[in-house]
Amino acid sequence: MFPKEILLLAFFLCVFASSRETIPAQPASTSPNIVVILFDDLGFSDLGCYGGEMPTPHIDKLAANGLRFTEMTNSARCCPSRASLLTGLHPSQAGIPDFTGGPKPKLGPAYLGRLNQHCVTLAEVLKPVGYQTYGVGKWHVGEQDALPTNRGFDEYYGYTKGHSANQWDTSKYHRLPEDRTPELTFDSDTYYATDAFNDYAVRFLQDHFNTNRAKPASPTENQASSIEHPAKPFFLYLAHSSPHFPVQAPMASAKPFLETYRKGWDVLREERFERMKASGLCDTEGWQLTPRSLVPVDRDDIANGYSGQPNPAWTDLPEDRREDLAHRMALFAAMVKHVDDGVGQIVSTLEDNDALDNTLIFILSDNGACYEWGPFGFDGRSREGTTTLYTGDALDTMGGFDSHMSYGSAWANLGNTPFRLYKHYTHQGGMVTPFIAHWPDGIQTPDRWVRDPAHLIDIMPTVVQVAGAKYPKKRNDEKITPMEGTSLVPTFKGNDLEPRALAFQHQGARALREGDWKLVYGKRYPHEVTWELYNITDDPVEMNDLAAEHPERVDAMSKDWLTWARRVGLAPFWNDPEAK
Repeated sequence: MFPKEILLLAFFLCVFASSRETIPAQPASTSPNIVVILFDDLGFSDLGCYGGEMPTPHIDKLAANGLRFTEMTNSARCCPSRASLLTGLHPSQAGIPDFTGGPKPKLGPAYLGRLNQHCVTLAEVLKPVGYQTYGVGKWHVGEQDALPTNRGFDEYYGYTKGHSANQWDTSKYHRLPEDRTPELTFDSDTYYATDAFNDYAVRFLQDHFNTNRAKPASPTENQASSIEHPAKPFFLYLAHSSPHFPVQAPMASAKPFLETYRKGWDVLREERFERMKASGLCDTEGWQLTPRSLVPVDRDDIANGYSGQPNPAWTDLPEDRREDLAHRMALFAAMVKHVDDGVGQIVSTLEDNDALDNTLIFILSDNGACYEWGPFGFDGRSREGTTTLYTGDALDTMGGFDSHMSYGSAWANLGNTPFRLYKHYTHQGGMVTPFIAHWPDGIQTPDRWVRDPAHLIDIMPTVVQVAGAKYPKKRNDEKITPMEGTSLVPTFKGNDLEPRALAFQHQGARALREGDWKLVYGKRYPHEVTWELYNITDDPVEMNDLAAEHPERVDAMSKDWLTWARRVGLAPFWNDPEAK
C-alpha cells in the first residue's frame, strides 16, 4: 500500500471512530416492542376517531399517526374473540367455540371450554425470540393449565375467572405467578380495576426498561441521547374488562357526560354518522344510517317489553326513564375515558424511554356493543336480574360498589352506528371492531383508512413476521394447528391484502365473506330465520337482502360455510339442515 493510501485510510478510520462516539445508543434488538390494548364490548363507532362523541384524545392521536381499519372482524363474543386474537386460530380450533367452562364432549372435542394443547399464544411464540411478556386485565380463556403464566406470560395482573367482575372489589384481582408479591398497593376505598390495570401495565413497562437494559455506548459530552435501550423487546397484552357490564365508574367521571347523553340515542346516532362521513370512514353512498335495531326475541321481562320490536324512540320514553338511561350511558363513557387515560400513560412511558417509534400498538374491541338485554338494560346478575328505575338521589348510587347494571340494547345500537344488531350476532354490528395500528418505524404514510377485510386471526401472523419469530409445529410434544390468518404487514406499506374467504360462527349465528358478498344467518328474530345475502361492498350496513335474487349463490356459499364448519370442528352443524 502506498504512503498516500495509508494516510487516507488512517483519516477515514479516525472519522469513523469519532462518529461512533456521537451516535446515540441503539436498541440491542431491532424487533419492535408489541402492545395489544383490548376493549371489552366497545361499539364500532364509540371512539372519537371512529365518530363517537366520547373524548378519547390519546387513542385518537395514535389513530391519526397510524392506520384505522374499517373491516376488522372478530368472533362476535368476548372469549371466542380472545381465543382467536391470542392464537391466530378460529375459536373452535383453540378450544373455545362458544364459551368458557367445562368440556362438552357431546358437542365434540373442539368444545373444551379453555385453550387447548394444540394452539400457542402470542406470548408463547414471542418468548423464544427474546421477548419479555406481560399480561394485564381480563383473561377469560381458561384456568388450570390455561392460566396466562402457563401460556407464555412472565407477569400477569388481573382476573382469570369469569367474564366480568366488580370494578371496585379488590378481592377479585390478583397477581401471577402466585408467589409474586404485588408491586403496587391500592386503597380498597378507592380501588377501581380499570385504573389498576393501567397502573400495572405502566409498572411492568417501567420495570422492563429499568431491568433489561443493554450496556450503553461510552458517554461523551456530545452524545445525542443518554437513554439506554432494553436488551430485550417486550410484549404487553392489556385486556380491559371495560366497558363490559357491570357498568361501573366513579360518578365524578360520569357526570360531565350527562348533558350529552340526555340528547338521547336518536340524535346521537345521527351526529355520529355525520362525523363518520366527514372523516372519510363512510366513503360511499352505500353507507347509510340504519333504522333502530330490533330488540332480540327473549322473555318479556328481559326484553323490557320490546321483544322482537325495534328499540323505542328516545322521545317516547318518560322523563324519569330517560334520566336513568342517560346515567347508564354516562357511566359507560366514563369507563372508556379511563381506558383512554391509561393509553396516554402507556404512550408517555414509551416516549420517556425513547421507545414509542419502535413499538407496534394495536387497539381494538373483542366484539360489537352489547345489547344485554332490552332497551332499559338490567340490574343484578344478567338473566336472573331485573330492571331498576333509578330516580332522585338514587341516581348518584349508580355504578357504585353495590351496583351491577348494563346499559341496554338502544345504547348498544348507538355504539354500533351505523350498523344493525349487536354482540352475539355475525351481522356487522356484532363482529366489526374499531382497529388501530400505530408503529412509526414500520407504517408508511400514516393517517389512512384501511378497507381490506381482516380478522383477529391475522394478528398472530403479523406479530410473527415483524418480530422475526417462528410459529412452532409442536408444544409440549403436542402437534400445533397451523395459523389461519394472514399478515397485515402489506397494509403497513400501503398494499392490499390477498383476497380470501372469512367464516364466522357463534352459538347459531354464522356468516361467510367471499369477495363482495356476505352470507349471514341470524338468531332471535321475530320471524323465521333464513340465510341472508348482501353485497357488502355496495351495501356495507346490510340493508338490502339479495338472497331471493341469488339462490344459487346462497346455496354455493352455504355449502362453503358448512365445509369450513366441519374443518374447524363445529360438530353441531354437521347435520344441521339450516346450515346447508
